[in-house]
Amino acid sequence: MIELLVVLGIVLVLAVAVMVGFVSRRPSEVLPPAPTAPQEPLLGEDSEPPRDTELRTVADVEAPLLQEPQLDVPEPTAGRLTRLRSRLSRSQTTLGRGLFALLSRDKLDDETWEEVEDTLLASDMGVAATQELVGRLKQRVRVEGLTSPAELRTILREELVTTIGRDVDRSLRTLPHEDRPAVVMVVGVNGTGKTTTCGKLARVLVADGRSVVLGAADTFRAAAADQLETWGSRVGAETVRGPEGGDPAAIAFDAVARGKAVQADTVLVDTAGRLHTKTGLMDELGKVKRVVEKHGPIDETLLVLDATTGQNGVVQARVFTEAVQVTGVVLTKLDGTAKGGIVVAVQRELGIPVKLIGLGEGPDDLAPFEPEAFADALLGDEAAL
Repeated sequence: MIELLVVLGIVLVLAVAVMVGFVSRRPSEVLPPAPTAPQEPLLGEDSEPPRDTELRTVADVEAPLLQEPQLDVPEPTAGRLTRLRSRLSRSQTTLGRGLFALLSRDKLDDETWEEVEDTLLASDMGVAATQELVGRLKQRVRVEGLTSPAELRTILREELVTTIGRDVDRSLRTLPHEDRPAVVMVVGVNGTGKTTTCGKLARVLVADGRSVVLGAADTFRAAAADQLETWGSRVGAETVRGPEGGDPAAIAFDAVARGKAVQADTVLVDTAGRLHTKTGLMDELGKVKRVVEKHGPIDETLLVLDATTGQNGVVQARVFTEAVQVTGVVLTKLDGTAKGGIVVAVQRELGIPVKLIGLGEGPDDLAPFEPEAFADALLGDEAAL
């Protein structure tokens, strides 16, 4: 009997415990499901597509459309200098208006003519050219009895164009030969904007209907080849380049070889900027020229000069003409100087024509040099007199 009571007591205690636990549990409490082992993804024939996805074959899938890169259309070079004449406003203010103010005086005495000379010398025209120009002006004013501003402007323009050189050949020899492209080599000192000028020159050639290959033979400046390639890609010109610090003569040679292979009209070779006082660098420039000429003679060697350096640019140019046969000058930054007379000084001292001038930072701000348009830009509009 005692054993029966013990069993009933244990059963009673367990029943009470179960009831207490059930009542104390919150109704909103939900036990998390038991974790299940991760399923391996089905592969191959066992895999199944999502139920909401329609099966498609490779033929049903359209390939993405590839857009052709948009190339720049360079501004035509004909008349470009006339369109950019406003960029010469600083030279116009100093030279043109200064001369008119002097020549419009009631009396043109010796003191006035000396001031005219000083104005021209301040424009970096050079002593000999200035004296010749003033001498011709004095004679015409005296013989023809000119006094009105319009008459003075006419003779000043005529004599200025004569001093600059009206009949000088300023054409760029960029037409291909029967078996090879024309080759243009660009040289200059550091800081003249030479590589940028090469890029702009490529645009000039493309605007004139030439197909161009660029040779990045400036291997000493890390960004030079990238910069040139960027310029070329904008107008569809291929750039031949090599490793940084590589042999510039080899790259120039390869560029001409590539130009022959693709039948390009013109190969434009950008060389490293170099100090004109460093003999070794100048000798290396001569090596580039000799290696390139294994393909044939170089058609143009253009020397890039910074117009803001004034007469120092003439000194630099003399050294370059001793290393290579320079055929033309590119004057850059002419919009940032009041010394437009440097055009006359460079040509007179070197006997080499100015063929291109840079008048700004825009991609089409490099213009073929035209003496008449340049004189008009320096002297300003006749209506403003």
